[in-house]
Amino acid sequence: MTAPAYDDQNVFAKILRDELPCNRIYEDDKTLAIMDIMPRGDGHVLVLPKAASRNILDIEAGDLHAVMDTVQLIARAVVKAFDADGTTIQQFSEPAGGQVVFHTHVHVIPRFDDVPLRPHTGDMADQDVLAEQAEKIRAVLSEGYA
Repeated sequence: MTAPAYDDQNVFAKILRDELPCNRIYEDDKTLAIMDIMPRGDGHVLVLPKAASRNILDIEAGDLHAVMDTVQLIARAVVKAFDADGTTIQQFSEPAGGQVVFHTHVHVIPRFDDVPLRPHTGDMADQDVLAEQAEKIRAVLSEGYA
């Protein structure tokens, strides 16, 4: 299988270029963590590499390592911020794997005992709610407890 070339007009590439707004949670020289605008649970965060790649099949090893370092940081932060019982980490590659936006990204979703994930409906969440949730996560990160 030969994957199509990276499309620099995808929504995450536009967010990384500040062409589209987002609720930023965390940023370093290689990664960006943002609130998912169609969350499957409260506190659903996406971690993106800043370097262009479609998914786990073509991402450079150093960029993948940086993404996973940030995923761990964010996972710890969302569990603390939402007093969650655990977390779900997801990465989808190519259409057959469920990928919809073709810029590598990892989902970090706080989880609670006996609370199922919401369905992926395509409906956008209330921006004020997302902003409040983002602030809770940033507060934990700023305290250094993640």
